[in-house]
Amino acid sequence: MGNGWLIGRGIADVTGEPWGVGMMGYGMPDQRSNGILSRQYARAFVLDDGAQRVAFVVADIGMFFQAGVAAIHDRLRERFGDTYGPANVVLTATHTHCGPGGHGHDVLYNITTAGHHGRTFQRLVDGVVEAIARADADLAPTTAVLNRGLLTDASANRARAAFERDPVEERALFPGGIDPATTLLRFERDGDLVGAINWFAVHNTSMSNRNCLISADNKGWAAYAWEQEAADPQGAAPGLVTAFAQTNAGDLSPNLGLLPGKGPTDDERENTAIIGARQLAAAQALAAQEGEALTASIDVRHRYLRLADVPTLSGRTGRAILGASFAAGKLTDGPGSPLFDEGKRNPVPERITRWIYRWRPEVEKAQAPKDLFLPIGQLRWAQETYLLQLMRWGQLHLVCLPMEVTVIAGWRIRSAVAAELGVDVATVLLQGYANGYGHYVTTPEEYDEQLYEGGATVFGRHELDALRSAFVDLARALRTGAPVDAGTPPRPHRLRLASPVGSPRIARSAPIAVRSAPRTARVGETVRATFDADHPNAVLRASYLRVERETAGGWVRIADDASMTTTITWRRDRRLRFRADVTWVAGEPGDYRITYVGRTEATTPPISVT
Repeated sequence: MGNGWLIGRGIADVTGEPWGVGMMGYGMPDQRSNGILSRQYARAFVLDDGAQRVAFVVADIGMFFQAGVAAIHDRLRERFGDTYGPANVVLTATHTHCGPGGHGHDVLYNITTAGHHGRTFQRLVDGVVEAIARADADLAPTTAVLNRGLLTDASANRARAAFERDPVEERALFPGGIDPATTLLRFERDGDLVGAINWFAVHNTSMSNRNCLISADNKGWAAYAWEQEAADPQGAAPGLVTAFAQTNAGDLSPNLGLLPGKGPTDDERENTAIIGARQLAAAQALAAQEGEALTASIDVRHRYLRLADVPTLSGRTGRAILGASFAAGKLTDGPGSPLFDEGKRNPVPERITRWIYRWRPEVEKAQAPKDLFLPIGQLRWAQETYLLQLMRWGQLHLVCLPMEVTVIAGWRIRSAVAAELGVDVATVLLQGYANGYGHYVTTPEEYDEQLYEGGATVFGRHELDALRSAFVDLARALRTGAPVDAGTPPRPHRLRLASPVGSPRIARSAPIAVRSAPRTARVGETVRATFDADHPNAVLRASYLRVERETAGGWVRIADDASMTTTITWRRDRRLRFRADVTWVAGEPGDYRITYVGRTEATTPPISVT
């Protein structure tokens, strides 16, 4: 009967504007969405021990921003009263870099997306709230089982020079410079698997910054593939909901060749599937093992922490400043500006920084040896106050923070929390990318190398110490049962520029029709069909295409734009009219047809597959 747990699952679409919107993650102004490779979903789990309730969300997006988090909290309050809020809702991202951006209000993150995109923002908020609502409605007696394993061939350390600066005894805990731990929390009803959350540390960047198709990347691939094994996948009443969440992935890349789109193969789409499949196989192996039943017990402590100017034993943190290495991007996953180099190889910023450090010694104490680039804190281009949460679900503890944390930095936070709680460090997971975005957290030793991760540790060399101390305080309160003053949430950004880029107003109407399609194809062949289309952002549809097979009972849908066998790409001509190019990898022999879904529909003649 669930061992005292009531657990619910829900899933909802959060796919943003598929054409003309700058993608969030790599920061490349020319990387604008022009189609769909895989759709984006929010997967929600609600856990109730009979006294307390929490909601845990994993969304196929780059990151949450404060504007979206606040809007989701407001919508949940309108719908559920005081049931859900900052204390018991964890909003996490898989960190795909190939989803449409502009779903925040902070200036920094909207520069490369050409401003705020209201349709994408609203789709994200609506989808997350709907996923939580569906999970709430799905609450039922459920058994929760915890398993742990190892996965060693799905990640590589992309900042090895920085990692090698850490003490040898810590490096010895992570041979190869990776965190191979894969943790599965599975949910069963009457012995049947109905849901799972898998935590594994690897960047969701198998797709490169040259890709302009919306993609949930390797973690989204794994979740979608597993869910297809059950009834009503991605529907309102799914038989199975599986989420692949992040942990301390700050210095871990899926590009095993340590170049964008390289490793295990030279094809980024194939790599997405391979790295996704490896995570899936590890999770499914754990799901088949007996495991440890999770005791029905929830406890939470949370607080808002302003990370600027926090005293620590090693020194004070500073205002948020991005370094020159940040501007260079990450050469293994997504290079940035060619005007900058990763590491201490930027002479102009270095000279300017030496002058600033001479006149502002307090900045030097906080930020050195960083070569300063952009003072996002003083400009108020990004938030400096963040929501931190420490949760206990039975024997499992989650350290929830909005940063990208390196392996050793994550170890130091986890081990400090475990020591305060008096538990095994293996029961403490670091949940990064939660409830906002605060860039990176490195160890002080790694920070001194000033690779990309160090340049993006915005509050300086002592940021890890400040966060570790904050979570130890939360752990002490959790252990003793003491309340915590949550503090004040960050002020919302009222000023935001709505972007005309991708606007459906800049388009001309034309009849939706088939322009070209084959009449025959062979099994495994890529079928291509072209349609006269409407503006894809006019209405953000649940699907823009259908592939159907003819059966004795009529035409049956076998794929859509969420499927792994399809893509859809839009292009606009000089007359501002749209065309949609659809591809589908032909399946088993039979007769098929492809339909474009817009304000009206257009369907190809039957395509015979032999």
